[in-house]
Amino acid sequence: MIYGIGTDIIEIERIHKALNRNLKLLDKLFSEDELLVLKEKNYRAESVAGNFCAKEAIVKSLGTGLRGFPLVDVQILRDKLNKPIVVPKGKFKEFCDEMKISDIMVSISHSKNYATATAIAIK
Repeated sequence: MIYGIGTDIIEIERIHKALNRNLKLLDKLFSEDELLVLKEKNYRAESVAGNFCAKEAIVKSLGTGLRGFPLVDVQILRDKLNKPIVVPKGKFKEFCDEMKISDIMVSISHSKNYATATAIAIK
C-alpha cells in the first residue's frame, strides 16, 4: 500500500554555486557510501543536485520533513544497473521501521538547468 508520494526540484546552478563556496557541504548532506557514488560521477553538480532532490522527495513522501533524523541517514545508493535505491540507516531506519515503511522507491532526473526526483513510500 502506498503511504505517501513526494517530489522535489532544484536549480543545478544553485548546487554548483554552493559546492564552489563550501565543499564540506557534501559531508553534511551525504553519507560515506553516498560520497563514493558521487565520486564515481566526479561530484558533478547535476548528480549532487539529483541526489539531494531525492532526499527531499523522500522526506516529503513520509510527511515528516527532517524531524528526528539527520539527512545523511537518508541514503541514496545504486544497484547493479545504476538505479537509485533508498537505503535507510540510523535514526531514519528506526523511523521507517516504526512507521512500518517496507520500501521507498525513488526516481531521479535532470535537464541542463534542473534536477528533480520523485519518491513513493510503501507500507
